Amino acid sequence: MKVKFHTLGCKVNQYESQAMLEVLLAQGFQAAGQEEPADVVVVNSCTVTAQSDQKARQALRRMKRQNPGAVAVLAGCWPQAFPQEAEAFPEADVVLGTTNRRALGGHILDFLSRKQRIVRIDPHEKGEAFEPLRVQGLSGHTRAFLKIEDGCERYCSYCIIPYARGRVRSKPLASIRAEVEELARAGYREVVLTGINLPAYGQDLGLSLCDAIEAACGAEGLDRVRLGSLEPERLMPPVIARMRAQPKLCPQFHLSLQSGCDATLRRMNRHYTAAEYREIAANLREAFPGCALTTDVMVGFPGESPEEFASSLAFVEELGFAKAHVFAYSRRPGTVADRAPDQIPAPVKEERSAQMLAAAAKSQSAFYQAQVGKREPVLFEEAAGPGLYQGHTANYTPVQVRCEKDLAGEIWDVEITEAGETGCAGQLSQGAAQLLEDGGASL
Repeated sequence: MKVKFHTLGCKVNQYESQAMLEVLLAQGFQAAGQEEPADVVVVNSCTVTAQSDQKARQALRRMKRQNPGAVAVLAGCWPQAFPQEAEAFPEADVVLGTTNRRALGGHILDFLSRKQRIVRIDPHEKGEAFEPLRVQGLSGHTRAFLKIEDGCERYCSYCIIPYARGRVRSKPLASIRAEVEELARAGYREVVLTGINLPAYGQDLGLSLCDAIEAACGAEGLDRVRLGSLEPERLMPPVIARMRAQPKLCPQFHLSLQSGCDATLRRMNRHYTAAEYREIAANLREAFPGCALTTDVMVGFPGESPEEFASSLAFVEELGFAKAHVFAYSRRPGTVADRAPDQIPAPVKEERSAQMLAAAAKSQSAFYQAQVGKREPVLFEEAAGPGLYQGHTANYTPVQVRCEKDLAGEIWDVEITEAGETGCAGQLSQGAAQLLEDGGASL
């Protein structure tokens, strides 16, 4: 039987979809090509917003139309957080949550045998262990994602994810090291450590995120380790000092901000102040000169006054992020914020989004301009056109160079010569160009 996945949401979901696919392949299933019909279609859902749920419904309906007669599986965060809604979705033959993903193949075969709809959404339990999933890579990517943590206990007032993911649980260090080494043997030069609340890694094992970073960086054959999204308040000076001691760790840190206004942060139930965030950012920049700080910023949160928005906008302008993902608050039923008074009208949210996006674009442009004149190793990912290849530096600056030889999956030194709106351009360093001409290996 041939199976096809559609993944919505974060890098953790991407990892889990790949892991489920590899479990099915080991059980005798086959992966369907992009244009090939499938016998089984799986939508791995996200539920961050109500729109995410709608996207999952639309995706499964579309895949069923494109693959008549296929077994339709709905899995992931939406069924786990809203089991009654997911169970009532008639297009899904099999409905699963975010537990026991290794049982997917058995559920598919059970449905085919009995022709009875299967709904299996097991609740998360206190003390449950990290689910032992592994991947051998991620098709179409030159960097691999490695999920090392699951669950969140922060309960931000706008977020449903703790209800979809359960309590914090962590991948054992030996498993991290072994999986990274396996990915390196498969040819990956960079691994991105991901989790639902990544800095909480290890709190269930008596460990810390630094332990996981050191385990990954200690694996042979790997050039780079990158971190996924980070909640800032755990990044205290001793943590940053341990991170700084790892030369393979990429100097790019995605520190979730959400707002630069303390009053808004309190209503969001975030666990830091703007001043504390500013200090963490300064400590990272001191420890990792030239690093990139990227972030998420929300506008239009309930009760956000014009003065609060102005404070958040000024903070973003001050911090000078390399990139900021700006989004308007979207009501998520089941959360505290959805029931909050003083919901902001859509036109106001749109206006604030435009202002924040303009500020983010200005700081991003300044960051790219600051890269001009630098010589940086670039991991090339794909061709951007005939004789044109694109990749990223260690601090995640997008770079394009012209070269007649295939650079995908290789790391070469690049002299960055110009900056644009979406990244930088450069040329291979003289040494790299000579090595390529002579048929030598990349960095």
